[in-house]
Amino acid sequence: MMKPFDLNGLKTYDLESRPSKVFQEDLGQPVSSEATVAEWLDSLPRQLAGNALRRVRDHLCRAHADGRTVVAALGGHVIKTGCAPYLIDWIHRGVVTAVAMNGSAAIHDFELAWAGKTSEDVSASLHAGKFGMARETADAFAVAARAGAENEIGLGAALGRHLERLACPYAESSLVLAAHRAGIPCTIHVALGTDIVHMHPHVSGAALGAASLLDFRLMCSVVAGMQHGIWMNLGSAVVMPEVLLKAVSVVRNFGHNLDGMVTVNVDKESRYRSTVNVLNRPGDEGIELTGHHEILLPLLHAATACKLAGHRSTSLALEHAA
Repeated sequence: MMKPFDLNGLKTYDLESRPSKVFQEDLGQPVSSEATVAEWLDSLPRQLAGNALRRVRDHLCRAHADGRTVVAALGGHVIKTGCAPYLIDWIHRGVVTAVAMNGSAAIHDFELAWAGKTSEDVSASLHAGKFGMARETADAFAVAARAGAENEIGLGAALGRHLERLACPYAESSLVLAAHRAGIPCTIHVALGTDIVHMHPHVSGAALGAASLLDFRLMCSVVAGMQHGIWMNLGSAVVMPEVLLKAVSVVRNFGHNLDGMVTVNVDKESRYRSTVNVLNRPGDEGIELTGHHEILLPLLHAATACKLAGHRSTSLALEHAA
């Protein structure tokens, strides 16, 4: 019968001599009810996501100060959860210098600007044969696709122009329109057959494809200038990570230097493509913030706003943040 291991003679050492990962100064500190946002940020633990939040904030502020390219690439859920105003404010502040989105994000963006509401009850409308049958949404994309293809300006620019001409009642909520008015690139990357407007007969697949392909090539031009820039993948599990990967391949094929590019992924959970094609493969540093967009993006916006305003905040040096 096997006997228990004899632990007599076990070699030990002084705790003080042991390398450790967590120190007293890393601990979080409760704040008072009168605490400012900057003080609250400074109170977060110097661990894991607390450090990641500060690292992204520091990179954004540094890119802004140095005039570097910062791309916000997003899926539809970011718009649906009410986070466009934070990205719009970043555009106004000059933090975000280019916007890229999939088709669903553009659709939700248009509907909010035009009607002040978006996101239908799919379960209820699908069985009634009404899912995706909103007339104005399809009309807008039919017009924008043709204009974007025929005028060779791309889908994002054409939709921005169309929104401007429509004088939408809720124009201030549109990320596409904010990019158009700021004169920065806004690209829409369509996967044909995935969006509600593709079901409408007057929406041209040829025009959508041509306009969206122009947007991909425009985004290649943006990525070509991303040395020491930042690509933020916000809530896109498939389309935008694939767009980034192909754009990086194109610009490296032409010999452009992407040294120092930082990639950030913000989503509710880790996914294969966003992990591999955003965080691991393209840039020099990848940072992940996992959680709900409607919490993380306001936090990141507040952290960045505090530092841009010069308030005392979580000024954790990047070299010590890992």
